[in-house]
Amino acid sequence: MEEKKTKKSKIELMIVLGEDGIPARITWIAPGNPNGPGEQECKAMMLSVFDRESKDTLKIDLWTKDMQVAEMDRFVYQTLRALADTYQRATQNTSMANDLQRFALYFGEQAEIVPK
Repeated sequence: MEEKKTKKSKIELMIVLGEDGIPARITWIAPGNPNGPGEQECKAMMLSVFDRESKDTLKIDLWTKDMQVAEMDRFVYQTLRALADTYQRATQNTSMANDLQRFALYFGEQAEIVPK
């Protein structure tokens, strides 16, 4: 019997903490990164994984001390929009995905990211 070859991909995150324990620098590297090869710096990250056994979502949310509130508003707004798109692709539940998009728009308006 022939064994199927599997392809693996590795995403690496590096967090440099300041003396106060707050991230001072966050970098990541992954093959196929649209920004090109090599280490990429970012100000914030959200990582969520769904545990196979416990059925719980485990998450890591980090941001650097130089992340401004307006940047966090934009980051959350864009994440909500992307989450609605992901949900639509994964479930084909257009109604719920549209509701999530509407909330993302509301959030964007309230945070003054998009005009009302």
